[in-house]
Amino acid sequence: MYEIVYLDVEENNQYEETIKKVVQKCFEEEKLLNSKLIMTITLTTPEQIRKINNQYRNIDKATDVLSFPMFEKQELDEKIENNDFLCEDILGDIVISIEKVKEQAEEYGHSFERELGYMIVHGFYHLMGYDHIEEEDKKIMRPKEENVLRILGIIR
Repeated sequence: MYEIVYLDVEENNQYEETIKKVVQKCFEEEKLLNSKLIMTITLTTPEQIRKINNQYRNIDKATDVLSFPMFEKQELDEKIENNDFLCEDILGDIVISIEKVKEQAEEYGHSFERELGYMIVHGFYHLMGYDHIEEEDKKIMRPKEENVLRILGIIR
């Protein structure tokens, strides 16, 4: 289902507990528990996420979360509908700046767990092919994100 990679960040049980329950609920909500989809979640520093952002997106700037999906939305939807998972398929990669999570939790006045949970669910739905650039798309993606966090009791 997922693998956690620590890149210049110390391993942390609190991070892992939050990741586990959020990813589990995302997979459950999207009816992917029996799929063989896996994803990698890399927890890193602002410096490392900036390098990754620059290398893969040509944006020389640190950010909070990056998502690198392996499928186009339509292709993934077809695989899910047809249960076309013969072996492990990589859903994609999520990269999260732990320092940015801490800063934003403080800035927005909610818990670290809420902010990390949001970064995970946000990245997950990008891997699923959802976006939020257009208002119409945002109206689909945001309720999915909030639903997962609400069910888990990870509220603002």
